Amino acid sequence: MCTFESTMLSITEIQKPVLKEMESFEQKFKDSMKSTVPLLDKITGYIVKRKGKQLRPMFVFLSANVCGSITESTYRAASLIELLHTATLVHDDVVDDSNIRRGFFSVNALWKNKIAVLIGDYLLSRGLLLAVKYEEFELLKIVSNAVREMSEGELLQIEKARRLDISEAIYFDIIRQKTASLIASCCACGASSVKADNETVNRMHKFGELTGIAFQLKDDLFDYGNEEVGKPTGNDIKEKKMTLPLIYML
Repeated sequence: MCTFESTMLSITEIQKPVLKEMESFEQKFKDSMKSTVPLLDKITGYIVKRKGKQLRPMFVFLSANVCGSITESTYRAASLIELLHTATLVHDDVVDDSNIRRGFFSVNALWKNKIAVLIGDYLLSRGLLLAVKYEEFELLKIVSNAVREMSEGELLQIEKARRLDISEAIYFDIIRQKTASLIASCCACGASSVKADNETVNRMHKFGELTGIAFQLKDDLFDYGNEEVGKPTGNDIKEKKMTLPLIYML
């Protein structure tokens, strides 16, 4: 199995073709979160400083680059995806009662659950307004479908975890919806932002879905190991999540 460090190196290599765009994206993403409310600016500033690897915007730019020439619409697609993703992370930490995110205190740990939920709602609304302002309705359609699937996948996992009756087929349904749907929307949005035809957009969506499934499989395996992967291990069992290693063991 690849180590976490070698994975990080490969991500750096993969990002090279769109490195300039990713650097420009940083400021555009910050601007997309600005508010006149001081508390909001303080918290969103905290979130931006502790950003992750930004894999999802990278998928948007790479997909756009493969299908055409990167445009301002591509930057909006990347911001829309990252705003949505960040909102779901903030909400997830509340749902999971998690105090740590990417090695730092989570928003709910510092500002409590009520504010964290409102911050998540704010980030989601900023993404929606960004799409509406520039009439990016195709991007909005793709991302809205991803939000629906992510919610359905999370609820399906909770339902099945209570009964301990998750089969391999259901497990793949869950990770396709929970994780892969957002990666798929990144690739589809990237293609759509450069006016690719429907067949190409659908193919990129499928590519992203399969990539997301592979990503989640590896992430679930990390939970049972003792490598340093940037987050606590053993959480899936604590949270009663039936992942593929546990399904096989049972």
